[in-house]
Amino acid sequence: MNAQLWHGHVITKAMAVAGCAALVLAVTGPTAQAKGHDVARETLATGDGWGSDGTGTTGGAAADAAHVYTVTDWAGFKAALAAGGSAPKIIKVKGTIDAVSEGCDSLAAPGYDFDAYLAKYSPEAWGLDTDLSAEPDDSPEGLRRVSAAHQDQTIKANVPANTTIVGVGKNAGFKGASLQIKAVDNVIVRNLTFESPIDCFPQWDPTDGDKGNWNSEYDTAVVYGSTHVWLDHNTFTDGSHPDSAAPTYFGMLYQQHDGELDIVRGANYVTASWNVFTEHDKTILIGNSDSESTAAGDRGKLKVTFHHNLFSDLVERAPRVRFGQVDSYNNHFVANDDYAYSFGIGKESQLVAEHNAFTLPEGISAAKVLKRWNISPLTAADNYVNGKLTDLIAVHNAEIPAETLESGAGWTPTLRTKVDPAKKVSGIVDRGAGAGRVC
Repeated sequence: MNAQLWHGHVITKAMAVAGCAALVLAVTGPTAQAKGHDVARETLATGDGWGSDGTGTTGGAAADAAHVYTVTDWAGFKAALAAGGSAPKIIKVKGTIDAVSEGCDSLAAPGYDFDAYLAKYSPEAWGLDTDLSAEPDDSPEGLRRVSAAHQDQTIKANVPANTTIVGVGKNAGFKGASLQIKAVDNVIVRNLTFESPIDCFPQWDPTDGDKGNWNSEYDTAVVYGSTHVWLDHNTFTDGSHPDSAAPTYFGMLYQQHDGELDIVRGANYVTASWNVFTEHDKTILIGNSDSESTAAGDRGKLKVTFHHNLFSDLVERAPRVRFGQVDSYNNHFVANDDYAYSFGIGKESQLVAEHNAFTLPEGISAAKVLKRWNISPLTAADNYVNGKLTDLIAVHNAEIPAETLESGAGWTPTLRTKVDPAKKVSGIVDRGAGAGRVC
């Protein structure tokens, strides 16, 4: 076995994954340019969404043998990310890697006690008028801050430029990890199941709303100021820690999840294809603020394509959009009774939502598919709700006249491969999306 050792963890030089081909090749035509049928060396096809614009997205396809690794634990994965700088690299993930395998208690600062935290900051003892920002370092809140900083350092993994991260087989992925694709170019992430990280140390904010609220950190994946990113055939889920199983404290849900995917801070040229996003509340955010300081870096960027993704059992943000030219086509949205909306229409957004399928339960109106946060025109054509062609803008405006939406995003997507008939989308996507459907 050819291997190298970093910090006591073996990372083997990966052999090519033979016989792997994207399921999409058989279903709807090519979305990847295969090189020797090794899925780890596949690149995003020309014309496949915004991620293919300009220089395109090739990830680590050009990696030499010295920069191909197979990893089986968290320390080994982080070591592989750090090795070789921005030279093209391929990291093959084998099995499920737990970023917090020793549990939340292992991340707590000495002296931190959650019962003491609850006792001191309960509304009865603390009130609802003052936040906790001025609490000293030796207070329960101060010790929570130290604990949270330890978790932040532990679970975040920074992905360098020119990298492909790919799961080997059908059961590869991460638990409790936060993938940081930050200020880099040319990254591919494929065939992985991500169980959303839980915030071990959420903060209580007495001033958040009229009853206070718990606030959490840690998105599953963040594309922050990066360009040319392809996310394909992954599954994002809350897994063993759904919000439905979370307790309440001070009468509010003890929220331990943030987003599944955030694309923010001037990120650009992203394609998300054939993924499953499931069992989550605030799912995908494109553009994280309306503020002018943020807008200056977001205008003209945040160009993202979503196609052939399954959005199942989500509450909201699939996605919520600010500023970006976002193309969402051939996706299947399956709602449950907790459904709030799918597309959030935010400041200066230019959303095109076409040829999608929606499966809504009885009693949930198609008017809820769109949610207006700001007045930004959008294009929404050839969408089917429960098998029926539906004008999403018209039905929204008829039932929610106080939040009237305008038609016409002002641009026409050209970076699409094959567009499937909307009537067939649910079957095609349900069969082909998610981790384990590539290899």
